[in-house]
Amino acid sequence: MKLAILSRSPRAYSTQRLRTAALDRGHQVKVLDTLRFGIDLSTEEPDLRFRGKPLSTYDAVLPRIGASVTYFGTAVVRQFEQMDVYTPNTANGIMNSRDKLRATQILSRHSIGMPATVFVRNRAEVSSAIDMVGGAPVVIKLLEGTQGIGVILAPTKKVAEAIIETLHGTNQQVLIQKFVKESKGKDVRALVVGDRVVAAMRRTAQGDEFRSNVHRGGTVEKVDLDPEYADVAVRAAHIMGLRVAGVDMLEGADGPLVMEVNSSPGLEGIEAATKLDVAGAIVDFIADQAGFPDIDVRQRLAVSTGYGVAEIAVMSGSEMVGKALKDSGLPEKDVQVLTLHRGTKVVPNPSASKVLEDGDRLLCFGRLENMRSLIPARSRRPKRVRKLPKTPIVELPAEDSGAAPSSGENPEEK
Repeated sequence: MKLAILSRSPRAYSTQRLRTAALDRGHQVKVLDTLRFGIDLSTEEPDLRFRGKPLSTYDAVLPRIGASVTYFGTAVVRQFEQMDVYTPNTANGIMNSRDKLRATQILSRHSIGMPATVFVRNRAEVSSAIDMVGGAPVVIKLLEGTQGIGVILAPTKKVAEAIIETLHGTNQQVLIQKFVKESKGKDVRALVVGDRVVAAMRRTAQGDEFRSNVHRGGTVEKVDLDPEYADVAVRAAHIMGLRVAGVDMLEGADGPLVMEVNSSPGLEGIEAATKLDVAGAIVDFIADQAGFPDIDVRQRLAVSTGYGVAEIAVMSGSEMVGKALKDSGLPEKDVQVLTLHRGTKVVPNPSASKVLEDGDRLLCFGRLENMRSLIPARSRRPKRVRKLPKTPIVELPAEDSGAAPSSGENPEEK
């Protein structure tokens, strides 16, 4: 395998360990500075240039994209994807994990346990938002931050409101999150590679510090992960679109609570704590998967005119409940079931004899016209463009209009 490691820190421990692990296994490996790439869109085929010269061929690429170069770095990864080069972490997966709000929104749909979280921007709604997560103390998080930077514990409601107002005043976006008291100063980092957790450690903060990050002086110890925690870690990583990830979890009273999914997890702490060759496990996984580059299934399948991808819910009262897939009527409608989601379980390529249950969700590919009747009707915009009404604008009542317009506002723009 010829592997490219995208990194701006070739001497960093994680980069050197990954490079060494690849060389030890007989692979060719290059560490390439992410910012020295050029994305070539001038030809018929997607291509990349490195240091101004055409890039040679690679079988796989492992992104180690720092937060400061996320936008350009993910653009480079996306170009590798368009060139059918395998990557364990897609550009979308990296973008999902970097934005804490986006990550929370995505995970919340899939029954992943997380600390109660609220996002607001209006100053008048901050107080009620703090109450919604259970009141003070609360954790305040910047949307983008690593190594514990931008994470603040506010002991009282007044302090929390003052911190949030200050951050909003500097155009910073923040999350307001419940403080999980039973896990104060401790969390679990699970290193997910592919479909399993290859190593796990517990991080413990020192002194009065509540952040357990190693970069903030936290200590680490090996932990034998409970199967429930391992399952949540793997699911969270996959939901985000990552096959190599560090999943940080709090040990809540009711089970694991996911705090963050890291697309470029550091290896020094976890290898020191567990004495396991985590870098080698990552390289072995990439070597096994190098022949299966990530494909945007929806993009590829939607190329066929009249065909597309849709999710069909099997709801109570549906004629499909209790029937096998072969008798559900879907094959006759030219609809193929790609995966069946049942609760938190996923059944890929389900057999024709699989019996459907109430609450199942089917990811299907087929003729859109035939699938439309199987999807609950939504209000649709009229196809005909109507005439402009005589009164095109209805003025808002004073109490709903927000702040009064400035004296310099252009009357044409009111």
